[in-house]
Amino acid sequence: MKPYIYSVIVLVIGLCTLHYYGYIWYNSVFTVGYEVKGLDISHHQGKIDWKKVKEEGRFRFVYMKATEGKDFKDKRFVYNWEKAKENGFLTGAYHFFSMKSSGIEQASHFKKVVPVQSNSLPPVVDVEIATYHDKRKVRDSLLSMMKELEATYQKKPILYVTYDTYHAYIENSFESYRIWIRDIFKFPSLPKKDWEIWQYHNRGHVDGISTYVDINVYQHTLSDLQNLK
Repeated sequence: MKPYIYSVIVLVIGLCTLHYYGYIWYNSVFTVGYEVKGLDISHHQGKIDWKKVKEEGRFRFVYMKATEGKDFKDKRFVYNWEKAKENGFLTGAYHFFSMKSSGIEQASHFKKVVPVQSNSLPPVVDVEIATYHDKRKVRDSLLSMMKELEATYQKKPILYVTYDTYHAYIENSFESYRIWIRDIFKFPSLPKKDWEIWQYHNRGHVDGISTYVDINVYQHTLSDLQNLK
């Protein structure tokens, strides 16, 4: 084998390995120019050293899982909420939406867990359900939850979606709601809709967090995020 061919093979294997373990991420190039980056976390990240996350200096906001369905509470929520705020992060909570209970029941559960604080980011409803559910039932349940959360927190909730759930349930509805899109392969594109937050990385390495973590960018300025309602 010619030396240059061997070198190319070694280089390709090395790059693939670095990408697999999240040390480089090929769509990161599309995030250049977006100044406001943030994390989304849950109990899966274990106990986070928020002081170290702050000292790294890359991130301005954090969304953390609070609830799922009508009765699940993330065991790390209170700790993450308090420590992230103590370390100066803009913080928000998200709910993992389910079709096993009504939107009203899920909103009620979320409200029992997440405090109403004017300096917190708008609630997020994470829509990653299967796409075989009845579209009308999903939309009705989801809309009732969004309205209930908005009435309580006085901020319009954000919808976290994949392309599958967006096209199955959100497209051509929920026009007044902001979108948080997951696209870890390329620059995100939604028909007739812009995104507010983009999750571009799901294997991020961050000081103070011992596992992979999701990394996001906010489309606008830090001031816009601070005043998001």
